[in-house]
Amino acid sequence: MLGLLLNKPGELELKELPSTTILQDNEVKIKLIYGGICGSDLSVFKGRLAHATYPICPGHELIGTIIEVGPNSTFEIGKRVVVMPNSYCDECENCRKGRRNICENKKSLGVNIDGGFSEEFIISEKYVMLIPDELPNEKAVLIEPFAVIVHALEKVLITKDTTVAIIGCGTEGLLAMTLAHHLNASITGIDINKEKLEKIRNFFPNIQTGLPEDVKGELFDIVIETAGARSSFEQGVELVKPGGVMVLIGIVPEATIPIAHVVRKEITLFGSIIYNAPCDFQKSIDYLKEESFKVDQIVSKIYHFSDYTKAYEDATSGNYGKILLKFKEE
Repeated sequence: MLGLLLNKPGELELKELPSTTILQDNEVKIKLIYGGICGSDLSVFKGRLAHATYPICPGHELIGTIIEVGPNSTFEIGKRVVVMPNSYCDECENCRKGRRNICENKKSLGVNIDGGFSEEFIISEKYVMLIPDELPNEKAVLIEPFAVIVHALEKVLITKDTTVAIIGCGTEGLLAMTLAHHLNASITGIDINKEKLEKIRNFFPNIQTGLPEDVKGELFDIVIETAGARSSFEQGVELVKPGGVMVLIGIVPEATIPIAHVVRKEITLFGSIIYNAPCDFQKSIDYLKEESFKVDQIVSKIYHFSDYTKAYEDATSGNYGKILLKFKEE
């Protein structure tokens, strides 16, 4: 089978990969339909994740159709599934407390174990979830990245007219806007890329947008940081109202925290990493199933997986929303 292999940072190739013919226990073999390129995929590609291993097959935002099942699998051939790409042991202290997202023994597809940017992919059925028939593939591929936002926004209360600033208007920022908009918040999107801000105004005419310098002096009930940049974090803390909340989704390597400001304004800072599977996946699916929940603006381009070079170039440019790789042949 054909698949992508990242030999080392910056060296990605399409090659023939070994295909397993015998499935073990409760494994399932999936014929890929779509794979989404995520920010963490780009970090591995650029060599910016210390815990990444090489060579590695990239890709963790995956949906596909089951084409084979192991002897003890409970799944049916022909069913569409979404992959839950982070393992959990259910034995460590964090897992026992229901916090599988910070499992002490976690492994992540495409980071420190092989991912699924290939024609076929094998994984334990523990890490797949059925896709409802009414959810089209172009929405279903967003289940995993949207689960990140569902998990993060559960930490705060958003109601009608809650003021929310979202810093960083990439895929996760757009998904955060979509959910906050669905919850009737008053939203301001902030980014350094003027083209992104223009696109947001087309998608959401009632959402305010601005460059970082445009919002100086403004204050918000909730600030959501998705850019993963030092300057974004440091500005975000300044934008939180007294008694307000900041949710950190982007991974900032380091930044200066104005402790006195945080204490005197009684600001709450929440870190949020991935999601709790499978519950956050189910919540993500429930939102995406709603006819009124529009996510057409999230996916910018779809490339056949053989055009991976161009797909990664566009994803790396920062000028687009979600870039998808298409594996299903018409």
